[in-house]
Amino acid sequence: MKLTKLNSSILIGLIAIIGILIAQLLWTKEAFTIEEKKFSQRAHIALLEVVKKLYLGTNHELPGKNPVSKISNDYYIVNVDNDFEPEILEFYLISEFRKMNITTDFEYAMYNCQSDEMVYGNYISLSEKKQTKHSVHFPKHKNFVYYFAIRFPNETTYLFSSLRFWFVLSIALIIILLVYVYSIFTLLQQKKYSDLQRDFINNMTHEFKTPLSSILIASNYLIKQNPILQDEKLEKYTHIIIDQSNKLNQHIEKILAVAKSDNAPLVLNKIQLNVLPILESVIENIKLKHPETQIEIKTDLASITIEADEFHFTNLVYNLLDNAIKYCENKPEISIAIAKIGKHLQLNFTDNGIGISPKNIPFVFDKFYRVPSQKSNEVTGFGLGLYYVKKICDLHHWKITVKCNLEKGCAFSLLIPQN
Repeated sequence: MKLTKLNSSILIGLIAIIGILIAQLLWTKEAFTIEEKKFSQRAHIALLEVVKKLYLGTNHELPGKNPVSKISNDYYIVNVDNDFEPEILEFYLISEFRKMNITTDFEYAMYNCQSDEMVYGNYISLSEKKQTKHSVHFPKHKNFVYYFAIRFPNETTYLFSSLRFWFVLSIALIIILLVYVYSIFTLLQQKKYSDLQRDFINNMTHEFKTPLSSILIASNYLIKQNPILQDEKLEKYTHIIIDQSNKLNQHIEKILAVAKSDNAPLVLNKIQLNVLPILESVIENIKLKHPETQIEIKTDLASITIEADEFHFTNLVYNLLDNAIKYCENKPEISIAIAKIGKHLQLNFTDNGIGISPKNIPFVFDKFYRVPSQKSNEVTGFGLGLYYVKKICDLHHWKITVKCNLEKGCAFSLLIPQN
C-alpha cells in the first residue's frame, strides 16, 4: 500500500523517537561504565593514601610494587608488608574515602598470621550516623602475609544513584514513546472511522437524491393538473409534498457540501463587501419563509465593508438567522448589532429563543452535534449549520463565540479584523 504523507510523518516520527531512545540507553550504559571506572580510580587512590599513612613513623619503606589489587568489581586487597593496628586502619579508611567523596558503605578485614585467617572484620556505614553490626567474611589470600581487604557491597546501587538524571531521562523518553504510539493509534482509529463516516454520508446522500429528484419532478407535474387544482385538499397535500421534498433536498445539499469541504479545502473568493445590503437581502429571504419574524439591524456606522467571500458570508448569516428562528417557541425577535471595536468589526446576533445550556455551549460548533432538548427533537436537521458557520469563520480568520442571554435566548458574536 502506498504510504500517504500522514503515514510517512508517523513512521519518521516513530523512527526518530526510537533512535533517540536507543542513543539515550547507549549513553546511559556508557555513563555507567565511566562512573564505574571513576569509582575504581578513587577507591584505588584512597587505598594508596591509607598505605602511605600506615607506613608513616615506621622503619619500613613503601613497597615498590603497587600494593592495591582489584580482585573483582567491588573487592580490593591491599598488601602492606607491615603490622598495623585495626583501629588506625579503620580511621584512615574512613577519612580517605570521605576525602575522595566515596560515601557508600564498605566492609574490611585483616589477615592474622597466628590463626592463618581473616579476622577483625567490620562493616562501616558512611551514610548512617549509627553503625549497624554486620557479619563479615573474606576469603584468605595465599601470597600475602600482612594485608587487608575491602569490599563495597552496595557499589552498584551507589553508582546507579549517581546516574539518577540519566535514568529519569530514559524513563521520560520511554513514556513519551508510549504516549506517541498510543496517540498515533488513536489518530489512525479516528481517521478510519472518519473515512467510514464520510463514505457512508456520500453514498447515503447520493442514493437519496435520485428518488427525491423523481418525487419533485412528479409533484411539480402533478400540481399543474386540473383535477388537482380543482380539489383544494389534493392541492394542499401536493404542496406539502413539494415543500417537504425541497426541504429534504436542502438538507442533502448541505450534507454533501460539508462532506466535500472535508475532502478538499474550500476555496474562498474574497472581495470587498458592503455588509448592510447583504444582511438586508438575507433578512428579506428569511421573512418570505417566516413572515412573522422581526429582525432589526442596529448600528451607528454609515459604511460597513469587509473582505470576504460573498457566497459563504451570505450562507453564514442565513444559517445564524435560520437557527435563531427554528429554536424559538414564541414570535422570533432577532437583533443584529454592528459596532467597531478597535481594529475589529463586531456583529452580534441576539435572539429570544430557547437558549443553550452552558454545559452544551462548548459543543455547538461540532459536526453533527445537536443540543438535546424537546425543541431539537421537533426541528429537523443534522447539526451541520453551526459547524459550517465555524468552518467559514476559521477560513476567513474570524472569531465566533456564543453565550446565553440573561433573560432568554442566546447571542452569537462575530469578530472580523479590518485592515
